[in-house]
Amino acid sequence: MGDKTMTSAKDYLSPKPLTGTEGTRGTHWLTHEEGQRIWLILDKQDASTNTLDEAVLRELDGLLDEVEKGDWKAVVFRSAKRSGFAAGADLKQFQGIETESEIRARIDEANAVIDRIAALKPTTIAAVHGACVGGGLELALACDFIVAREDASLGFPEVLVGLHPGLGGTARFTHRISPLEAMKLMLTGRTVDARKAKKLGFVDAVVAERNIANAVDTAVDGRLERRGGGAAVTAMNFYPARRAMAAQMRKQTEDKAPSEHYDAPYALIELWEKHGGSLHDMLEAEHASFARLLPTETTQNLIRVFFLRQRLQQNGKGDSGITRVHVVGAGTMGAEIGAWCALKGIDVTIQDPSREALGKAVAKAFKLFDRKLHGAELLRAKDRFTPDLHGEGARHAGLIIEAAPEKPELKATIYARIEEKAKPDAVIATNTSSLNLNDLAKHLKKPERFVGIHFFNPVSKLDLVEVVRHDGSASQAFETAQQFVGDIGKLPLPVTASPGFLVNRALMPYLGEALLMIDEGIQCERIDETAEEFGMPMGPVELADQVGLDICLAVADSLARDLDRPMPEVPAWLRDKVERGELGKKSGKGLYEYDSDGEPQKDRVDGPVTPQLGERLILPMLDAVAFAIDEGVVEDADSADAAMIFGTGFAPFLGGPMHYAKSRGFGNIANTLDRLESEHGPRFRPSAWWRKARD
Repeated sequence: MGDKTMTSAKDYLSPKPLTGTEGTRGTHWLTHEEGQRIWLILDKQDASTNTLDEAVLRELDGLLDEVEKGDWKAVVFRSAKRSGFAAGADLKQFQGIETESEIRARIDEANAVIDRIAALKPTTIAAVHGACVGGGLELALACDFIVAREDASLGFPEVLVGLHPGLGGTARFTHRISPLEAMKLMLTGRTVDARKAKKLGFVDAVVAERNIANAVDTAVDGRLERRGGGAAVTAMNFYPARRAMAAQMRKQTEDKAPSEHYDAPYALIELWEKHGGSLHDMLEAEHASFARLLPTETTQNLIRVFFLRQRLQQNGKGDSGITRVHVVGAGTMGAEIGAWCALKGIDVTIQDPSREALGKAVAKAFKLFDRKLHGAELLRAKDRFTPDLHGEGARHAGLIIEAAPEKPELKATIYARIEEKAKPDAVIATNTSSLNLNDLAKHLKKPERFVGIHFFNPVSKLDLVEVVRHDGSASQAFETAQQFVGDIGKLPLPVTASPGFLVNRALMPYLGEALLMIDEGIQCERIDETAEEFGMPMGPVELADQVGLDICLAVADSLARDLDRPMPEVPAWLRDKVERGELGKKSGKGLYEYDSDGEPQKDRVDGPVTPQLGERLILPMLDAVAFAIDEGVVEDADSADAAMIFGTGFAPFLGGPMHYAKSRGFGNIANTLDRLESEHGPRFRPSAWWRKARD
């Protein structure tokens, strides 16, 4: 079958080769014959991860021609990639497609291949490991059995790019296990580990790599029980049950992904509600629903966001070599940074002169570990996180992160002590959010190894990390810092040293305008509702409380001092609040009051949400981004869009602030800012970038 070159997957998976790895190589597939079994092993050419595109599926279609001619007892699907089975469809093939008919033709062709797998007479087995998501899981669900290695992660993330499964997944999943559980996974885009998948009923066996062959034997011999959802699947797929559950799903989904902005979750619910009673009907209806979603502006923007994430990930490509981190400062940010590093396998020492602060940091870290890890890995993470009253951990760390209060004199003292202990090749970083790195660097004897690594609060939820280069930063230190950020699963954004870097520089006009609105008597809840209706995940008032009013005040004062442009004036009452210790969520009271669960106590919105209010909030943020691009703080508009989406949650369905501005028209943005300047003052004066970009 195909080119007769013999290839071993040992070349791709060393040091642990997969079971059944030698065979005949085509372009993207290996075939391995073993008695009455044939192994079809996916190894997409020139790619580190398997994805399903036209070329992969067409080659598989040809292999299935040969399979159907043979007298096989079993067909086993595997992957030769270390990263996993398959990460779904190749989204590049979906960019720029405009006509629904073109999409429908491609979808029908791809589904015909998957349907052939489902119709094969021999026993079909998917032996999966690592990532088995999206189209990869759809291929596996078309098989009779799924055998998962212990490290497998399975799910349908399509909703995150504005789609739902399109290769039969919606129908086969809701008919394989409880449709309630299937819909929950598809609507959230979450993945589950192999054991959870077995418990839910769509994985039939979970084994170590050494036992894959035995599990395949058991399935072929009829000794492996095919799991599933049992009688509940049939009962829940009756129309009255579907209708009732679909109504509840819509209500719950509306809170997380408003139907005004996101189509895919509601298309999925409608698909199952209308057609879930018949596997055949749902398979057919899925094609049409997927084809309708793909060309929409929302879906194309969300696919754009997927590639923006990949672009940031590329900044952190490579191994930093850092295995030990020393954090100076056990406050909110220092504790969260240290905990996240330990969670991700780094040995962490955290230094603070306060035993109480160290105790709180340990408690917070252990709470994160308890939520994320289990068993031996949980114990190892706790062992990796060490309180360090005297800072001796600095002697052994490859990276030292200062996360002390925003006081230049204090930081200068800390750097002097760090340099006394640090290894000659250790990178020294600051997590400052507002201070000038060029000024801070003057306090170091070796400023070339000094960089900014600016995390966002909460560290466990926000993926973006700004990696800041001052005028004297060495390329090696800057590159190592970006690689380290990638090592711990975050998204590094390279920026140059400047007031507020990118994200805080963009956020402060947004937050500052909200404070001025409060000063004008506009209700906090109405301001937040305005931003949330635009698509922001959280309004500026609540966001200011979450960041901390003291931090907001420090950043606002810093930007007002250092930026050569007007900023919203900080109301005197905000300074009074900070002096009284009303700092926001962390103190239980700020612009809102917070209950024992940390939830803001909000009143009903007392007035209309108008476009004029929205423009006052959103356009200053866009203008600040334009200024930053124009000054070279960030490389380009795409990098800025990525930063604002992953650092602030800027409405992803709009594709990022600058993408939104482009779709609206750069000239329109500039003209609107001109009008706002005439109404509200020079803080709205538009950046020259808008007209340059338009021209």
